[in-house]
Amino acid sequence: MKNIKRYIALVILVSLAGCGAALSLKAAIGVSAWDALTQTFSDFIHIKVGTMGMILNCSCIVGQIIILKKDFKPIQLLQAVVSIILGSVINFMLYEVYTFELTAYWQNIALLILAYIIMSVLVGAVMTLNIVTFALEGLCMALERVTPFEFAKIRQAVDVISIILCFILSFTLKLPLAVREGTVIGMIMFAPLMGKFMEIEKPLFRKWGLID
Repeated sequence: MKNIKRYIALVILVSLAGCGAALSLKAAIGVSAWDALTQTFSDFIHIKVGTMGMILNCSCIVGQIIILKKDFKPIQLLQAVVSIILGSVINFMLYEVYTFELTAYWQNIALLILAYIIMSVLVGAVMTLNIVTFALEGLCMALERVTPFEFAKIRQAVDVISIILCFILSFTLKLPLAVREGTVIGMIMFAPLMGKFMEIEKPLFRKWGLID
């Protein structure tokens, strides 16, 4: 029964996180480095951004399988389910639900801040639940096992490479630049907020019987 509750909670949390991610894209003033790369590829290939996210995340899972081989745990295939739910919700919310127009710059800023708050709560909750990692983080953890670099440095390197690729693709192919002031706002507020919310979520999840 406990496991069923945890998996139901995972689906709900990931779905709500998708709603928050779609809000950050709707704000249209820049998103996190990995999401910016996803958006840039989406603009280049002309497919929905949520679909592009599914493709990139599933590529990260394939990377884990190649790196870890027999050490890849079957439960981590749930990353694919998480990626599909997340991408599908982003597509639905961004293209079908969030049809409103933002008419002033302060509205873009306010919407982005709201999105980051929502995402920090929900991503923190998924991490606290600790059933499965997100695909990108799973790939970075796999690389940590086969390289001399620690997870934090690998994850940071991915962000740096993502930003560089965004600039190259945007300027050479004349695509909209997805790395903007919103990217900086996210770097400043997302991780600290998520840490604070996780401190609140851990005792709550224990009380609700979702974690030990």
